[in-house]
Amino acid sequence: MALERFSNVVQLCQALPESRYTAEHHDSFTAAGRACIQEGHCNDVLSILLDEKNQDTVSCMGWTLLPPLIQLLLKKEDQNLPRWAAIFTHLLETCRPKELLIGLLEQLEHSDPHTAAESLHLLLKPLQKVLLRLGSRKASSLGMTLSSVLDQLIKLPLPLTKEQEETDEFSVCRCCIELADFVRPFFQEARQSLSSRSDRDCGLEDELRAELLKFCMKTLSHLLLEVQLRGPDELTESALRTFATHILDGLASVGEHLHSLVFQPVLKRKQVPGFLEEEVRYPKASLASVAHLVFVHHLAADRFPSIFSPVFCLRCNMEHVFLLLSSTEDPKLQKGLELYEESLVRLEDGSLPADLLQIRTFLTVPQNMVKVMTLCPRHDLRTKGLKVFQLSIEKFDTEAKYRLFQYILRTSNHSGVEGYIIKNIRTQIHVALQVRPRSFSFSAALTSN
Repeated sequence: MALERFSNVVQLCQALPESRYTAEHHDSFTAAGRACIQEGHCNDVLSILLDEKNQDTVSCMGWTLLPPLIQLLLKKEDQNLPRWAAIFTHLLETCRPKELLIGLLEQLEHSDPHTAAESLHLLLKPLQKVLLRLGSRKASSLGMTLSSVLDQLIKLPLPLTKEQEETDEFSVCRCCIELADFVRPFFQEARQSLSSRSDRDCGLEDELRAELLKFCMKTLSHLLLEVQLRGPDELTESALRTFATHILDGLASVGEHLHSLVFQPVLKRKQVPGFLEEEVRYPKASLASVAHLVFVHHLAADRFPSIFSPVFCLRCNMEHVFLLLSSTEDPKLQKGLELYEESLVRLEDGSLPADLLQIRTFLTVPQNMVKVMTLCPRHDLRTKGLKVFQLSIEKFDTEAKYRLFQYILRTSNHSGVEGYIIKNIRTQIHVALQVRPRSFSFSAALTSN
């Protein structure tokens, strides 16, 4: 019955120009066609859709058959799977890209966490083909697609152990690789447009780069700030590490310099005309993620100039460390400690002057460190916090230590922390008594108060 209805409505449309298709024609085509797919009439449906006389009808209405077709392809249980795949391919080649995009995204967005990985695996390449068919005016559609894809990717559990990443237990590694392949031609287009832009195309190119930048920033703050990357010494081949490198390379493709992003909190950026306000264009969490990838994992190191002094790098990274350590989420706390430690180890002991304590973050970060050491439920993070806290103390000169100790004793309200600071004070007094007094004596400062 459904097959007969479908054949009849298609034959009826053969004799009509597209301008005379009515809502009833569309509804009949959709209802009968979907019923045919659900009833398994793959050979007949494929024959009707491939008929040369029906191509105008398929071009106009074929995209409405996507929902049941995609569900069959996801289940992978039907013995006629190659036939259904052939129908899917023909619709992708024949239907209009805008309607196809709507149909594909609707199916992607309806995925639950259990089917999100398979939906991405099935739909990413078709979505890429459809977007490339849109030509130069695809920026907004690309932005909508990337947002939907990331929303699905974020649903997937992240690997917590080396073994989970190696076996790709949750398929997130495969999805990241496929997402990198999906977005690659759009980054290439943006890169080419930077070197050969004309005033006529300037607006369209800026819009494309704006959408790609939003994608990079969302990926940095919603995925890469949550996942634990493993270095080459722990995992030789890491899909997640490779994906993070692709995102950093993508930033360069849209005209962003990594050092400008990392140092953004303390550098006055040139106003960039475009579609995004500063806070939207450069979210603080995304910039902190860039800093962590560059300084801790040394990704895209060839794109980062080596002329900046360790003190200047610390000064800039303190903003990112403060943001990360202000979180209550373990992944962000861990990344904050790692970034702070990596920024400190490049400094000589006793090299940080007291003047730095006039900068807000050089006092607020120690406060956050105290909270990590005393309130964090994870023992390994508390231990790491204590280690990094002591490392930070060692990097200040004598006067800075004195002022920092005063501040922490006044604000910590924790007996264990106060005891630890007093122990450090005793150590500094002992050191001061062993060496010739300089311009600032720790012991003299204490006795004068």
